[in-house]
Amino acid sequence: METHAVATRAYLRVSDITRNRRTGAQGLLPVTTSTWWSWVKAGKAPAPIKLSTGCTVWREADVLAFAESLAKEAA
Repeated sequence: METHAVATRAYLRVSDITRNRRTGAQGLLPVTTSTWWSWVKAGKAPAPIKLSTGCTVWREADVLAFAESLAKEAA
């Protein structure tokens, strides 16, 4: 029997990426939701994927690559 590896794809919602001002919960990046959406609108952050009317996600690999680029800029 032959097996094939299936690549898993992880998706992140904005609440996974940004910090929550009210609860103080940290996201992947130390920015607020409004900053994240500003970056997306300006084309600085990765483009979102719209799954449905109320569900927007980003590929985890794209967000991690973006975070790496921010770290390199800061260095």
